[in-house]
Amino acid sequence: MARTARSVHARKKRRKVLEQAKGFRGTKKSSYKRAKEQVWKGGVYAYAGRKQRKRDFRALWIQRINAGAREHGLSYSQFINGLRLAEVDLDRKILADLAATEPTVFAAVVQKAKDALDGGSGEKRSEAKGRHAQENGAGSPSHGDEVEATEAAERKADELDVDLADVEGSGSEGRVLVEDVQEEGGEINATDAARRKAEELEIDLATVEGTGANERITVGDVEKTAEEESGKAG
Repeated sequence: MARTARSVHARKKRRKVLEQAKGFRGTKKSSYKRAKEQVWKGGVYAYAGRKQRKRDFRALWIQRINAGAREHGLSYSQFINGLRLAEVDLDRKILADLAATEPTVFAAVVQKAKDALDGGSGEKRSEAKGRHAQENGAGSPSHGDEVEATEAAERKADELDVDLADVEGSGSEGRVLVEDVQEEGGEINATDAARRKAEELEIDLATVEGTGANERITVGDVEKTAEEESGKAG
């Protein structure tokens, strides 16, 4: 009797294809030829479906984030821009989940974006200072018994030993922002990431020119200064 070559491998291959086609209709689940064709087509559809599913989920996340942000007075684009200025690194999937299931946490994230937007525009900040100076005559705003300031500004004031009553707020309705406290305390306006990068590259932030919002020093500014210094040394 003649020996059949590859019989074990061939049976294993056919069994695998028929198992993949188990849920198909008619002879597509029992005939190897038809099952093989349908499994191949199913793989093509699955690949296209995965791409479409990613687009659908992205659209759903954006809708949820937009709905949650508008409840707090921000549009989707303003909210994302505020997070970028505040250096909050959360993707759309997490933000959408927070908006749907954790409204309190999402409100705190929106507030961070608002604070960053209030202090992110140099023109808006200078206009606010000029308006407060005109309203209060001497140029220092009257805050009353309690000074309106962000939590980050209060922490920075404690760190720099700055009295918030002496700080002129440039945020909405005269709210004191971190940038105001840094300016009053004489601290260099730089992001936390830029400070870490400066320590890593042994760069003096006083020699770095800021190109960020309100002339804030960013990581790119520190790296650029480091490249210039290395070029001079070379």
